[in-house]
Amino acid sequence: MKIMHCCLAAFYIDNYSYQENILPKLHKIQGHDVKIVASTETYVDNKNLGYIEPSSYINENGIEVTRLPYVSWLPGIIGRKLRKYKGLSKILQQFNPDIVFLHDAQFLSVLEIKSYVKKNPNVKLFADCHTDFINSGRGWVSKNILHKILYKWMIQQIEPHLSKFYGTLPIRCEFLNEVYGVPKSKIELLRLGADDTAYNLNDKESIKNRFRKKHDIPTNSQIIITGGKIDERKKIHWLLEAFKEINREDFFLVVFGVPNQETKELIKPYEKLKNVIFVGWLNSVEIYNTLLAGDLAVYPGTHSVLWEQTVGIGLPCVFKRWKGIEHVDVGGNCIFLETGDVDEIKSVLEELMTNNELLDSLKKESLEKGPSNFAYSEIAKNAIEI
Repeated sequence: MKIMHCCLAAFYIDNYSYQENILPKLHKIQGHDVKIVASTETYVDNKNLGYIEPSSYINENGIEVTRLPYVSWLPGIIGRKLRKYKGLSKILQQFNPDIVFLHDAQFLSVLEIKSYVKKNPNVKLFADCHTDFINSGRGWVSKNILHKILYKWMIQQIEPHLSKFYGTLPIRCEFLNEVYGVPKSKIELLRLGADDTAYNLNDKESIKNRFRKKHDIPTNSQIIITGGKIDERKKIHWLLEAFKEINREDFFLVVFGVPNQETKELIKPYEKLKNVIFVGWLNSVEIYNTLLAGDLAVYPGTHSVLWEQTVGIGLPCVFKRWKGIEHVDVGGNCIFLETGDVDEIKSVLEELMTNNELLDSLKKESLEKGPSNFAYSEIAKNAIEI
């Protein structure tokens, strides 16, 4: 089938392992003819969002990507906020997709999608939602004007034509219904996951051995992993403080990612700790290899796609509990922090460091249940009801 992925409601970043990268990749691997239509918003230096020139090119997965310009008749900032693009109808007609998958639907050019599917009733239309009560609508204007009026109107235009509207977290399913008014009958959870084409779980031991050798970590030590897009809300500086206070020589903490300016100052005091290893920015394959080298992952702050990726490769985790983001617990694979402060992180880590039975049980349950529930090869099929 011909599948067109529309990444027009936000940024699209090449060479990353976000859902909008992996679903098209897996659909192509599974034999479909795939095209991506995206905005010009992207990371310009691996950490700051910016805009590039409109263009068409073949991405790292052999998929054609067309980045559309915003219409010229709207002032720049308004055009970017309303997300009205030039040329979408023409691309729809030229590619003639059997399936259109919208990665979020809060863009004004959704009206052109609506027009296309009305004229082509055999085309199946799916959309997902990456917005929730934590990452969106936190200010009064954003919540009550942008989301509850403007974006809701856009979504109401397309909703009658959708086969399914997927929340990528349980809390996002709630957001779809409560803020955008999407009927519960049309909403399903579509998990984020781990790209199981990017690694082989059978290589876990050899990956771990190479990682230990590279970073001079003794074989009898345990490795804790954390990282990602490091900002204050991820609370990695609290994890570093707890790890410092515990001061165990047989545990190493590996931190990957690049902190933003604010967090750089919070992390600086811990850079010379003996058992803390900062590995910097990693590409998606390197992230999986780092996770596979670990014995435990700890994410003490807000949610990121790393949560599902980590569960998906079978690594036990400690997560900060957020209402509506508890689906990462597949039964005995993780522990939730309630407050997530330094004292609680320290207490949980000390328990795991001294209770071998507990840590071994987490490892066993993680390997048995995580990969089968969070593999993108299956998620990609479910996304288009195959």
